[in-house]
Amino acid sequence: LQAVDGEDGIDVLEKQHDRVDLVITDINMPKMDGYGVIRHIRRQQRYNGIPVLVLTTESEKEKRNVAREAGATGWMVKPFDPERLIATINKVAP
Repeated sequence: LQAVDGEDGIDVLEKQHDRVDLVITDINMPKMDGYGVIRHIRRQQRYNGIPVLVLTTESEKEKRNVAREAGATGWMVKPFDPERLIATINKVAP
């Protein structure tokens, strides 16, 4: 599943009838940023336990802490190595 921005991502997730294994979000997106996406997901009981991985160009510790406080499970900075992405996914969504 994929979406073009944060609001679309929430719409796509909510229309999904099967449970998703992982959500990957950016921080900088139009309409709703990644923090908003994470907060929305964490407010919904039906998404409890779903890991949320942030994949972003942002590398500031403060932004990472905001994401963690919102409920992010992991954080990766772009550009990324695809093998490292897979290893991170396996770590946060075993």
